[in-house]
Amino acid sequence: MNLELINPYVMKILIAARREDSIRAISGRIGLSYGWTYKWVQDLAQLGVFKLTRMKTYLNENNLFYKRTLSYIKINFLRDVNFYYSVLNLFGISYCFTQTDAVFIWTRGGYNIARYKNFYPIFINVRKRDKKLFEEYCKKLNLSKTSKKRCFYQVYYLDNFDFRYCDGIPVDTLEETISFMKKNKYNFEPALEMIKEMHKKRIKVKYKEIITNV
Repeated sequence: MNLELINPYVMKILIAARREDSIRAISGRIGLSYGWTYKWVQDLAQLGVFKLTRMKTYLNENNLFYKRTLSYIKINFLRDVNFYYSVLNLFGISYCFTQTDAVFIWTRGGYNIARYKNFYPIFINVRKRDKKLFEEYCKKLNLSKTSKKRCFYQVYYLDNFDFRYCDGIPVDTLEETISFMKKNKYNFEPALEMIKEMHKKRIKVKYKEIITNV
């Protein structure tokens, strides 16, 4: 086996690849040029990971290299919160972050609440038409949607939803996020103040951290 195959691009290809796929579609999902994606898929095909036709790629899920690489990914990354966030881009689905995660993103990581190492829900909207696809990827990678322990997705399947990009991340609109915070003012008054200052929004908030001299 060529040691060059042990690299981040190959890992992304194996995560993103579907049972029946195409090199161009895989290239789009992993954000790598078609030429380089073609090269790595061809190399993987020589190992028996893919069967290739002129237009299609067919994944051999029983291939030893494929199984061992996925096992490595699951052993090393499943407890990493960042992996749950970043891997969504490889699925090729319509999604956005919502609720607590929308607050976290619009405050640019400045406000996070009610989450910790052993209980870390990630709140996302997923388009209903992509539900089956999303769940197939979760099953493939052992990503949790129901455990309520450690890191897991709290998913809302919707026919449609409006979203914006904040620093390149798909997220509820700022207006929707502000509305969510106002409905849960007790938890999010500090975040409302941050949003008011960061995004120059007219929001009535009374919260201010009290500084005392000892």
